[in-house]
Amino acid sequence: MISTNDIHNGTVLNLDGQLWTVIWFQHHKPGKGNTVVRTKLKHVLTGKVVDRTFNSDVKIEDAQVDRREMAYLYHDTDGYIFMDTTDYSQMTIPDDVVGDAKHFLLENGTASVALHQDVPLFIELPSSVELEITYTEPGLQGDRSSAGTKPATVETGYQIQVPLFITTGERVKVDTRDGSYISRV
Repeated sequence: MISTNDIHNGTVLNLDGQLWTVIWFQHHKPGKGNTVVRTKLKHVLTGKVVDRTFNSDVKIEDAQVDRREMAYLYHDTDGYIFMDTTDYSQMTIPDDVVGDAKHFLLENGTASVALHQDVPLFIELPSSVELEITYTEPGLQGDRSSAGTKPATVETGYQIQVPLFITTGERVKVDTRDGSYISRV
């Protein structure tokens, strides 16, 4: 049990038997009345986001979540195979748990896997990854008032928008949160 004053981003709460991750919180002191904690909670399994307000200093149940650094090995029909970097044990993580992280997973790349009672909940990737452009059309400069972009396919098969000067074979840094181009490597 933790106090609502101890809530921070990334905390996993057990509310009514379901797991919720705190993605945003704010302590709020209205002109009259007690302090409250406003939160945005994301359901761990379904991804549903809800707003919830708690009174200050109320005890709520937190879930014991174990985060382990794991190396991605390969994908097969059962799911994504990861290896724990401390004891070299392997774990199969279903496709729906991996979700959109699959677009940025490279073999032997590391990711943080969140487990609750040895059941994988979600995967946390680094904020950016370096990927190679496997295909993009040549960029043509024309009359435009702002910098142009074009589609490019990276080595994982995911398609991103890149500036016109990027060519096939170059390595780029990509933001894993929204799949946007950051810079050339």
